[in-house]
Amino acid sequence: MAVIRWFIELLKDPRSAIASWIALGLVPTYSFIFLIVFIETGIVFMPFLPGDSLLFAAGVFTHDPKSGMTLAVLLPVVWIAPILGDQSNFFIGHFFGRKIIESGKVKALTPERIAKTERMIQKWGPLAVFLGRFFPIIRTFMPFISGISGMSWSRFTPYSVLGGLVWSSLFTFLGYFFGGIPAVQKHFELVIILILAVSLLPTVIGLFKARFGKKKTASHAK
Repeated sequence: MAVIRWFIELLKDPRSAIASWIALGLVPTYSFIFLIVFIETGIVFMPFLPGDSLLFAAGVFTHDPKSGMTLAVLLPVVWIAPILGDQSNFFIGHFFGRKIIESGKVKALTPERIAKTERMIQKWGPLAVFLGRFFPIIRTFMPFISGISGMSWSRFTPYSVLGGLVWSSLFTFLGYFFGGIPAVQKHFELVIILILAVSLLPTVIGLFKARFGKKKTASHAK
């Protein structure tokens, strides 16, 4: 229960989480940020970690000299973590993907989410790996499904690296440049909720269309 509560608090208020890590030292702080970004991307069982909001909050702290955090250290950390995470998840999918799906143990791997990810790959090819990086949950499944689909590592990797670099830089710089604004500081929790809502919106719309589109198709068939 303590672990679940910790994850919930991290989702709700990543700024407080990072502040508590800074109290332990900068090395643990960067290590925790690396680990969470890596796990969100690299382990198919953990798609609900707060990648976008964590990067934004980390960027806010680098803007504050009192925190001790700097962009010069944070950026390499958040660049390497998603790249290595994608590689991990790709090979998990390649070697164990079918068995994991058939086991049914990963509840987040619903047929709708798998189908949405596969449609992106079919439509966009390896470019889907880059685009999927900007969709929470989908970014966890994309390298996994890419590994299952038979996409070659040489096609997957360039788009994975580019997506990881652009995504992590974007949200870190958003926090760095806009996190110091008084209105953002005052309503930080609301900003985090808005980031999560905007990030999840395309996925929710896709699932909504997939579910109700099937119903419409079925009714027309009758």
